[in-house]
Amino acid sequence: MNALTAALAPARWSWRTRCALAALACLALLAYALYVQFELNIQPCPLCILQRIAFMAMAVAFVVATVHAPRGRGRLAYVALTAAAALAGGAVAVRQLWLQMQPPAPFGSCGAPLNYMIQNLPLADVVRKVFTGSGDCAVVDWRFLGLPMPFWTLVWFVLLAAWMIWAVRARAQ
Repeated sequence: MNALTAALAPARWSWRTRCALAALACLALLAYALYVQFELNIQPCPLCILQRIAFMAMAVAFVVATVHAPRGRGRLAYVALTAAAALAGGAVAVRQLWLQMQPPAPFGSCGAPLNYMIQNLPLADVVRKVFTGSGDCAVVDWRFLGLPMPFWTLVWFVLLAAWMIWAVRARAQ
């Protein structure tokens, strides 16, 4: 196996390389979300914002895992952190997909913007309103290959969690 082939074989990459690539993937996804918001003028609903927060949490965990680079069982803590963020983000994406599959509500809406709710309502009310969103959360403004954005975020949550599980199981050579 020549040097180029070895460099392109993910099974031979170090823990740091694997975590750094996952962090870059999260940052690229967040950058694309900002592009969609500010260039395509598609405003995120509260459920979209929660999915962004999950990607941010995963990115932070991946960056810390890259810098720390623990050995052995220490890596399991980072797997747990990224898996928890991926599970939370995936649950929100599933909720939004469910909302998008429902018949349109005649006067439904996700409600007030998230920053307004955080500033003016108790946290328990904000969480309840975010997770009972409808209307704007149910509108499909963006599609890729005929599938809405929450589907693709769910795919990325699953892929990144699987990548981290594989990274902890694979042995760098």
